[in-house]
Amino acid sequence: MLVVLTLAMIVSFFTVFLLTPNTKKFLERLEIIGIDQQKPGKPRFATSGGLLVISGLLLGGFFFIAINSFLIKIPIDLSYLLASYCSILIITTIGLLDDINIRPRMGRNKGLKDHRIGLKQWQKPLLTLPAAIPLMSIMAGTSRMSLPFLGLVDLGVLYPLILIPVAVVVVSNATNMLAGMNGLEAGLGFVSLFTLGSYALYFNRTEAAVIAFTASFSLLAFLRWNWYPAKFLPGDSLTYLVGASFVSAVIIGNMEKFGIIIFLPWIIEAFLKLRSKFMARSLGDLQKDGTLRAPYEKIYSLTHLVMKIKPMKEWKVTVTLITLEIVVCIFAFTFV
Repeated sequence: MLVVLTLAMIVSFFTVFLLTPNTKKFLERLEIIGIDQQKPGKPRFATSGGLLVISGLLLGGFFFIAINSFLIKIPIDLSYLLASYCSILIITTIGLLDDINIRPRMGRNKGLKDHRIGLKQWQKPLLTLPAAIPLMSIMAGTSRMSLPFLGLVDLGVLYPLILIPVAVVVVSNATNMLAGMNGLEAGLGFVSLFTLGSYALYFNRTEAAVIAFTASFSLLAFLRWNWYPAKFLPGDSLTYLVGASFVSAVIIGNMEKFGIIIFLPWIIEAFLKLRSKFMARSLGDLQKDGTLRAPYEKIYSLTHLVMKIKPMKEWKVTVTLITLEIVVCIFAFTFV
């Protein structure tokens, strides 16, 4: 099984790695582009990297399913995998709808800005809610959960009817909040999903491991073009995909306690954004020396906290937050 899973991860990685150059050209011809706000001159690149990552995740996952179905017969529940792919596809599509409705527009003081003419903030949670139906319909997960500080809790029918849809909506939207720095979304996604896959594999939760590992290695390949200085922007399709992959793996792998711990940076980010009524941006103000300064007196994002400690270049903000997530993941293994 380890050999087949490793091959699936390789398929995911090289699918994204090989498709990216032509996909970038295709999206730029269609003017599906975003503005790199924190660079001099504000360059414009292709956006919606979720299209690439979903391709890698699906091809890697389908490779695993094909080998398992016709050759080695690993005991897995295909309904868990297929329901997860349905949920991830629905949520990624919602992110794509937002990406294709971004147009550059001159701002009053800061030059070019991304102007969204598509989905409104309140529409996104409502549209992601139906993505929970595939996981609800197969009764994914178990109502008996081990939660931080609470221990073992049996939620009964409340788990599929309430907790699954709430988790899908909250997690998929929360991953869209901690974003804006080159490599941040894909980097955090890689670390969290790789950690989740490792935990799932250790406890023989194969379906969750397949989702997490193929998603993480697809993100790793995308980082080749998204790392500072980026040449391809992630867009909402990628941030939503990260959240959808994460919550699907947690639910089908019964890893709620572990998942909550490694999701802490996004949980903190959501509460910080709540202070601004979700109006604050995570971006910093670019200085002449290339460093970024926090744009507000108060802290409304983890990116602001990092920049408040010391003004630093964009890639250092990204590295700092990824390092934070690595520390959280190590703590989760120790705690659980």
